[in-house]
Amino acid sequence: MRIPRRYRAAVVALLAAALTVSPLIPTDTPAVAASASVPADDGASVVSETRIDDRTVDLEIDSPALGRRAMVRVLLPENWDSRPDQAWPTLWLLHGCCDAADYRAWTKFTDVEEFTADKDVMVVMPSDGAAGMYSAWWNFGLSSQPDWETFHVTEVRQILERNYRAGTQRSVAGLSIGGFGAMHYAFRHPELFGAAASYSGMLNTLSFGVPGLIKGILVREGVWNWTALWGGELLTNALWRSHNPYDNVESLRGKALYVSSGNGLPGDLAPDEGADALEPAALGTSQQFVAKLQANGLPVTSDFYGNGTHDWPYWERALHRSWPTLAQGLGM
Repeated sequence: MRIPRRYRAAVVALLAAALTVSPLIPTDTPAVAASASVPADDGASVVSETRIDDRTVDLEIDSPALGRRAMVRVLLPENWDSRPDQAWPTLWLLHGCCDAADYRAWTKFTDVEEFTADKDVMVVMPSDGAAGMYSAWWNFGLSSQPDWETFHVTEVRQILERNYRAGTQRSVAGLSIGGFGAMHYAFRHPELFGAAASYSGMLNTLSFGVPGLIKGILVREGVWNWTALWGGELLTNALWRSHNPYDNVESLRGKALYVSSGNGLPGDLAPDEGADALEPAALGTSQQFVAKLQANGLPVTSDFYGNGTHDWPYWERALHRSWPTLAQGLGM
């Protein structure tokens, strides 16, 4: 059918609006927001929304901070549909480095969906890429992309608050590099998070041997010039320290804090695993971090549980054990 010239502009505009957001929601499940029509302040917006099941929603976000699109998985509260006027406290769960499951890791490897089913909380599980390090990259001062920090604490947060009824009471937890990310975001954005938990996290990035470990991870993931992250730990030491939880404990004052780690030896939850090298490094930096908190009069709950490797069964248990701490930050 030929469209008269005078109507063509209107038709094009309608088609463009229809294609901007493409909710992929099964008709037999309750509807999420019809479209995430309100963008973040910098223009970040949802380009697709997929309802996986009654509670699980995957969002693809076009992110100016990253210069590309990235994913976020959200677990809605059980009563999200039946309480359309309620805003919900948000629990942010951050994954570790280099896991192919990425933003799906927490739901794939733990019982987080079952564990939070009776809790009035929205769970936010964003991508950090292969090795985003929960940070804006330095790139020798030429560019901050990818800026995972802004993607998470500004773009994703604003989109969820403006379109999915996320509230302003928040806690953050993570494992391994995600444990670093949880404490990193908590001290750099103290107004946003009331509680933070680290499971096997690298909480002193300048501890002996840890810069080399970070460099090795980046090179393994294809970042041959690892200085693009924060530069060299000697030449740009101030930049490293500005991202180091150990050097910024004072900014965590007043928050509920939880830190846990094993020692890298096979434990009760995965007895057939061999010893690993990552968990001892996490244990050492976590102990240093806890000691620094205590020396400065900041309360913290720590669980250095002895035998245990750098693996999901221990992180699932840590989530359960840390829930009372996280609940404080959520006002629950």
